[in-house]
Amino acid sequence: MIKVGLTGSIAVGKTFVCEVFHELGCSVIDADRVAREVVEPGTKGLELVVESFGGSVLLTDGTLDRAKLGSIVFADEEKRLLLNSIVHPLVFEAQDQWLREREKDDPDGIAIVDAALMIESGGFRRFDKLIVVWCESELQLQRLMARDGLSRADAEKRITSQMSQDEKKRHADFLINTSNGFDDTRQQTEVVFRQLKALQ
Repeated sequence: MIKVGLTGSIAVGKTFVCEVFHELGCSVIDADRVAREVVEPGTKGLELVVESFGGSVLLTDGTLDRAKLGSIVFADEEKRLLLNSIVHPLVFEAQDQWLREREKDDPDGIAIVDAALMIESGGFRRFDKLIVVWCESELQLQRLMARDGLSRADAEKRITSQMSQDEKKRHADFLINTSNGFDDTRQQTEVVFRQLKALQ
């Protein structure tokens, strides 16, 4: 089985690329989903987050107030690093378990883990190949403002809190540029899929 990491900055179109890979027969897991699962009520992850950030980051039903926690960590680099140090090891553990299961089910398959902070966390080193999804900077900004209802200043702050797209691209085995719309992105994704299949 080929283990592939897929990453890219916020609002560059990773979700669509993953949907295409899934349609082509790849197993795909979204690290954001895993990151939500490891801090659900009753988990060790949520317990550690509350220990570090206090009970004010919980909603009345005991679930994590993601918006509140986001506003805290996006405004404070130290707190963002603290949160990552709690969540990343738990996410890696869950991803590795998923990869083991996929390998057992489909030894000749392609398993893709989609994670925004894969390079920053060092997690990309666990994979055979790395795909970086990217788009033109102004387009990224417009997409993020539209998707999350953010002002330009807030969107810029979110983007600059992450590693730059250029830096991410330097780590890539494959690049997919989503700037020219869905059809063009689909074609690029199909090319990368064929290249991955050829490695098997």
